[in-house]
Formats: sequence, structure tokens, C-alpha cells
Amino acid sequence: MRTAKLYRYQLPMDSGVVLRDHRLTEREGFVLVLECDGQIGMGEVAPLPGFSHETIDEVYPQLINQLTLWYKGKSFDYSSLYPSVAFGLSMAQFELDHILPDAGCDHAAPLCSGDPDALLVRLSSMEGRKVAKVKVGIYEPIRDGLIVSMLLESIPDLILRLDANRAWTAEKAEQFANKVAPSLRQRIAFVEEPCVTPGESFSFAIKTGIAIAWDETLQEAVRKQDFQLEDMNGAKAIIIKPTLIGSIETCIALIERAKALGIKPIISSSLESTIGLTQLARLSLWQLPDEVPGLDTVGLFAEQLERNWPSCELPVSHLTDHQLVWQLQ
Repeated sequence: MRTAKLYRYQLPMDSGVVLRDHRLTEREGFVLVLECDGQIGMGEVAPLPGFSHETIDEVYPQLINQLTLWYKGKSFDYSSLYPSVAFGLSMAQFELDHILPDAGCDHAAPLCSGDPDALLVRLSSMEGRKVAKVKVGIYEPIRDGLIVSMLLESIPDLILRLDANRAWTAEKAEQFANKVAPSLRQRIAFVEEPCVTPGESFSFAIKTGIAIAWDETLQEAVRKQDFQLEDMNGAKAIIIKPTLIGSIETCIALIERAKALGIKPIISSSLESTIGLTQLARLSLWQLPDEVPGLDTVGLFAEQLERNWPSCELPVSHLTDHQLVWQLQ
């Protein structure tokens, strides 16, 4: 016997969350719940405003179509689906079939998008590998460079991942690099998409010796039918955000190809609720047990959803507190 339910959630966000010059006051998405012979699988479909090409309204008909077919005993067809839909459906199927392990990586790289002093406090109490992520490109590049230098000088065993979201021109990227001493640059694991164009980012890496990672460039490339990861030159790492990439099968294939090419794959979040976030933690530990994922985003929310993130004290709202928009049973 099969049942399928679809909930639409709205979760309040921290007032300081800004995505590409837009303040995000709430996170909105769908959660699908599949049940078959007493087994349950959940999946989250939440296009990220400003980053996903599809909208919350556009994913709804795809979800209804695919869930109806699944209810009738057919398999999901991810080939023509929006990335966020493919991710949510495939994750629910992986969970339903017990392919996704129960254990997850609860050691995410701490995220600093504002106050560096708060990050220093967190890092001081961390055990093991000290890997943190800093958002750059929001303020002036000289300020970013000084903050990065201060963090690296204050904690000698710290490795930083930086995320610029293509915010810098070539000139601004150079201004940033000039404020980071060459002796410190080796502890910058990479800068995600430092410049407006991939070519400028590649030139930045060659000129400064600071490694780069593809994020948006990867998302754009995956959408092309003739995509080949080996054609994406110059990056030390790729940032895999399943909500923006597609099905779990697609993500695992990317991980395996990246490993073969000597490129470091990192699982990262797209501001999913704690349902999607805990699943990404499980995916990361399963596929990339030696990597620290980029999943430190629960603190940007005012509430958790259904499942608890480890050590998070935010209140938890349940799916039944949100709107049940569709079901077949």
C-alpha cells in the first residue's frame, strides 16, 4: 500500500539573512512524505530565491505529476525535472529504500557572514580540524582581506573556505588578495567564485596562488546536456548543492568523477530546513567521510522543522503545523 502527502512550509528566518541584496524574512518550500508497506521517506523541495531558476509555484505541478505516478507504482523520472524537485524526490526515495544511511556528519564548517569575533569564539572551543567558512564580497574587499588575515593569524591551525558569490571584479579581487600575506594564503582552502566571470576567477587563482572552487559555474554547466567535469579547468574544489544541482544520483556521479580527477567535492546547503539539512549531513558522511561539509546554516533560521539538528536549541515545528496541500492514500 502506498500513500503520498505534500506539505508546504513557511519558516521564519533570522532578520540578518541577505541573499543577493534581498533580505530573506522566511524560507518557503515543500516537504513530500512517501509511505510504502510501513516504510517512510521524506524529501524537501525548496528553490532558493536568487539562486534557483525555478520558483516555488513552478515546482508544484511537477511534484503533483511525479507523486501521482509514484502512487500508481511507477518510478520517478528525474531527467526533465527542476533540480530542486529532482533532489527532493530522489532523497525521499533513497530514504524510503534505506539506501541513505542513518548516521550523519554533525561537524559542519562554521559559517561567518558578519561578526568575525563570534567565529573566533566558536573556533576556540572546537576540537579536531578547524575548518570555517567566511562570506566575502558583501563589504569592501580590503575589509574582507583584513578580516581573513586576522582570523588566520589568530588561529594558526585554521583553514578557511571563502565564498564570494561572484561579487568581485578582477580589480576588487586583487585588492582583497593584497591584504592577505602570501604566507597565509596556503591556509585558504579555496575561494568560491571570486569574480564575475570564470575566466577572471581563473586568472585570480594563477596570479595570487589562492585556490578557487566552482559553485555557480558548476550549476550552470550541469544544466548542459554535453556537460563534462573535466572541461571545468582551474578549480581545486567543486561545491555540490543538491537543491541547485539535481537528484542524488547526479550528485553521487559528480562526487565520483571529481575524485577521479583529483578535485575536492564538498556537499553544501542551500538554506534547507532541518529535514533537508540532516539528510545532506547523512549524504556527506556516506559519500565524503573525510570532508567537512558546508552545512552550518541552521542558525539562520528561527525554527527547526520536524527533525533536530545536533545540539541546536531552536524550537521545532512539525509538519502537521504546516499546510497539507495534497495527498493520495
